[in-house]
Amino acid sequence: MANVTISSLSGPQKLALGWLSALVVAAIVAPYLPLPYPPAVPDLTQITQPPSGAAKHWLGTDPQGRDVLSNLLFGARTAVLLTLPAAVLAAGLGALAGGAAGFWGNSGRPALRYWLLGLTAGGWLLAGPPPTAGWVAALATLGGALVLATRRARPGWPFPLDSLVQGTATALDTVPRLVLVVALAAVAGEVSLLGLVTLFTLTSWPHPARLVQAQMLRVRALPFVEAARAAGMTEGRVWLYHALPHAVQPLRTVLPLSMAGLLSLESTLSFLGIGLPPDVASWGRSLAAVRYAPAAWWVFVFPAACLAITLMSLSSLTKQQANSR
Repeated sequence: MANVTISSLSGPQKLALGWLSALVVAAIVAPYLPLPYPPAVPDLTQITQPPSGAAKHWLGTDPQGRDVLSNLLFGARTAVLLTLPAAVLAAGLGALAGGAAGFWGNSGRPALRYWLLGLTAGGWLLAGPPPTAGWVAALATLGGALVLATRRARPGWPFPLDSLVQGTATALDTVPRLVLVVALAAVAGEVSLLGLVTLFTLTSWPHPARLVQAQMLRVRALPFVEAARAAGMTEGRVWLYHALPHAVQPLRTVLPLSMAGLLSLESTLSFLGIGLPPDVASWGRSLAAVRYAPAAWWVFVFPAACLAITLMSLSSLTKQQANSR
């Protein structure tokens, strides 16, 4: 695979990378900027004011009197802190599941203690709705159980890992992700940022898992994998240190696209008033405010422009990654 460098990017792609870098910087420094008005504090004397320097509302206010500029900056913070961790965690979970399923198929025979570990983690998942510490612990434990269960240190009961991963991924894909997340968020009520990251992770891993599994089916038959086995390495070490690093290469291409999908999903949820608490700034919630003042174009244009430019920038980087392969 060719290495992607700044010099290899076209002009629009450099602009896209610059925009995304600016978003990350804005997400980091937003709480420390000397903004005249916090995003969740309304100015009832300046309701639905157009952009101007009056009262230091440089991009205007929405129908609730909230400063549009502050909402844009903190909306960028919400977008970065939500989509980036969720995309990375979903890719990691998908890589573990798809990589193990593609490498071992349905032939793994883990020992009894690994079955008990997996059943315990599954019980935690059924304990209650997110966000809870049990969900986070269960997600981490399931990943560990998946790795340990495929090491086949001792003979045990057959473990249909490939069928389990494929069946779970198919079951999640049969329901549109928006409907699934809306249903889970409705059950949980208001969800924190960590809870929404957990929901996005648990509903977004099937696509990375399928990509890694398909790549693993090719990688496991390559000569260097056979050479590692011939050198006396255990199956677990061959999988972790030799096969998996090569099988996860396709995730470099789909990660920006996954972030774009998650950003669209979060904006849709916020527009519908589902998910994050009302005091958390979001571009989707800013777009929804135009329903109360249709003539206030600035309430719609600025967050819509930020959202559209971000999605186009992520799409541009996805095309660059695909072309470099």
